[in-house]
Amino acid sequence: MDELQSKDTQVPEMNELEQQALQETPSEQTDDPVLEQKPSGVADTKVKTEWTLTKLKSVQELGDTIITPVVDKLKTSLKEEEDPVMRKRRNRQRKKQEVAAKRIASTIVVIFLLALAITGYVGYSYVKSSLGPIDSNAAKVIQVEIPEGSSTKEIGNILVKNKLIKNATIFNYYSKLKSYNNFQSGFYNLDQTMSVDELAKALQESGTPTPVEPIAGKVLVIEGYTIDQIAKAVTDNVNTKDENDKTGFSSKEFLETVKNPDFINRMAAKYPALLGSLPAANSGVKYQLEGYLFPATYDYGEKTSMEELIEKMIAATDANLQTYYSQIPNSGMNVNQILTLASLVEKEGATDEDRRNIASVFYNRLNIDMPLQSNIAILYAMGKLGEKTTLAEDAAIDTNINSPYNIYVNPGLMPGPVGSPSLAAIQATVNPNKTDYYYFVADVTTGTVYYSATIEEHNQNVEKYVNSKLNQ
Repeated sequence: MDELQSKDTQVPEMNELEQQALQETPSEQTDDPVLEQKPSGVADTKVKTEWTLTKLKSVQELGDTIITPVVDKLKTSLKEEEDPVMRKRRNRQRKKQEVAAKRIASTIVVIFLLALAITGYVGYSYVKSSLGPIDSNAAKVIQVEIPEGSSTKEIGNILVKNKLIKNATIFNYYSKLKSYNNFQSGFYNLDQTMSVDELAKALQESGTPTPVEPIAGKVLVIEGYTIDQIAKAVTDNVNTKDENDKTGFSSKEFLETVKNPDFINRMAAKYPALLGSLPAANSGVKYQLEGYLFPATYDYGEKTSMEELIEKMIAATDANLQTYYSQIPNSGMNVNQILTLASLVEKEGATDEDRRNIASVFYNRLNIDMPLQSNIAILYAMGKLGEKTTLAEDAAIDTNINSPYNIYVNPGLMPGPVGSPSLAAIQATVNPNKTDYYYFVADVTTGTVYYSATIEEHNQNVEKYVNSKLNQ
């Protein structure tokens, strides 16, 4: 407090100095000749005013020099003597502000990371969806033209324009990533069920120089199918996953066409190598073209007729037999007999080796006029081939049925095939293994085929692999 009192005494002293300065009158005359020429009243007043201001400025500077440090020191002293409660309150407030600031910073970071994750997920999802098909259930065929010299980016733009892909840039980068750089020009029939990868692969095949009719659907003929089964197959469009999608063809129209004499004669004239030994209509066959419709998948268009579809199947058989036409005469058989035997081999054997061995068994029997004794032909005669049967039904089959297809009674081959053999069955029939087997039987549980040269050994196999398991 003593220090404060001494400082207070200094303030009045400064006030006296200021008063004294204001009361002082300059005793010296100005040497300025200009002032001497002015009226005395005006000159004296100006000189006094300037002198007074100068003095005041000096006094003010002196006051700042002396008073300001004292005031600053006083403020510091007051701060040191500040109430501890107030200090704690300020500290708590400052800590709250720091906590709030940290929370805001943490929130901003979390929001940023969340936005980054969402952006990444959305981007990944978009790219993934862009690589997939536009519409997995689409049935419409879209025809596009790829001009010669088109870049990958330009091809992508063409596909986007035709609504086959979502993003041309993704197609461009994906093609580069997969090294798909051999795209061909021409016309292509594509569809929205194709993924980016499938489209890229399709466009690396040669397009057609001129537009072709778009594919409206596909018909599937499975190995071993009979004509009755194919009649049902031609009504199903297997080009989509929708099992209810139909082709527009009818079973009735199909059966009428395959039995039409005019159509058969036209086909025989067009494919003489294949149909030159076709069985006659009165030979006992159910269908003359049975076994001549190759098992495969066939495209059809909106304007494809039933005759055109069936001819595709005949033409496919002819194309697959081209290699064997020169070999068949050496076997002592004609095309119809090869296809007839191959239709049995198709149903009896599951592997290529079994097919060759089974064909060998049939040839060995034919060579000694021994009946082929195949249940397959009996089931065809009964109209049950292709249907599911139990072991008991197979064992109880009527081998005395009156039919040209009863090869338990009739030696030799049936008048015609019992189904459409695969190329593998045809190959096995043309080039069978050389064996001394006359019998074979398949294990009803594993499907393994066991062969034997004698009836005694065969009976043992039948008892072991068939009869003993009938009642299980």
